[in-house]
Amino acid sequence: MITELNERSREIFRFIVDAYLETGQPVGSRTISKGALLGLSPASIRNTMADLEAAGLLCAPHASAGRLPTEAGLRLYIDGLMEIGGLGEDERRTIENTCLAAGRSLNEILDRSSSLLSGLSACASIVIAPKTNESLKHIQFVKLAPGRILIVLVLSNGLVENRIMDTPRDIPESSLIKASNYLNAKLGGKTLAEAQKDIMEDINRNRTQLDEITQDLVKKGLALPQTKAADGHIIVRGQSRLLEDVKAIAQLERARALLGYLEEQENMLKLLDSVGDADGVQIFIGAENKIFDQSGWSMIISPYRNGKEQIIGAIGVIGPTRLNYDRIIPMVDYTAQIVAKLVDEL
Repeated sequence: MITELNERSREIFRFIVDAYLETGQPVGSRTISKGALLGLSPASIRNTMADLEAAGLLCAPHASAGRLPTEAGLRLYIDGLMEIGGLGEDERRTIENTCLAAGRSLNEILDRSSSLLSGLSACASIVIAPKTNESLKHIQFVKLAPGRILIVLVLSNGLVENRIMDTPRDIPESSLIKASNYLNAKLGGKTLAEAQKDIMEDINRNRTQLDEITQDLVKKGLALPQTKAADGHIIVRGQSRLLEDVKAIAQLERARALLGYLEEQENMLKLLDSVGDADGVQIFIGAENKIFDQSGWSMIISPYRNGKEQIIGAIGVIGPTRLNYDRIIPMVDYTAQIVAKLVDEL
């Protein structure tokens, strides 16, 4: 559609979108006549603005206001007019150093990456952690309170999964240590599901020297349902930033709905399907994404891949449609590249 706009329409449209992204305010014809260097009268500019509005690219919040880009207008601008710059060396170095400083744990890398993106973009950040069927590196039983046990599972890729187990009686520390040692000896680089059958057979055939309390611990620990970490999980940082641009009750309600949506792990994990065929950064504006079906917000997200070029997760930001797209797009892209490199090295 951009090829259908003449030079005047294109320049006026570009000026309006640039000004809106900078200020968040409607743009009027007098502002354009003073700043666009087109040599046109406000009346001529208004006529062009009316044509752009009729084409569905601009809208007016009320009759006497200037014009704002519609979601379709923003899409046209991003796809056809926006010039995306590269990241400066300082920003590249900040992203690299922050991710590298996170250590070798997958949890640390993803957590630091999400906090970094939120800070650099002044938006909420999302990181979808990889789906995993990794073998277990270590398991530990830790007493939280009488009758309540924490099971810490450390996967071979560094991901840590915690499970809570209720017990009918107070468990002595010695039994927790025995249960941990027994399982660590039996796992042998297997997943918990792979080791479960052999462990249960070993216990049932009385080939172990475990006492009754320790056997009970092991059985209940193995029987706990698997958490969402096996299907992937999401890290969200900077949710409060979504409220900073809110100026009306309707906007506040949409912001609250969005915050609630971000807390729904299963909904957000569907985003991996949305970017499954993507080659690089994806941009969703408002209701374009059926999963992310809310006007007034945009999402910039990039998948990251493992060494086999398989998409295993995604990283991005969510904010109002008035985002600094030309800066945030390369930022998300580069962060995804660094995360992919570090995840592949684990």
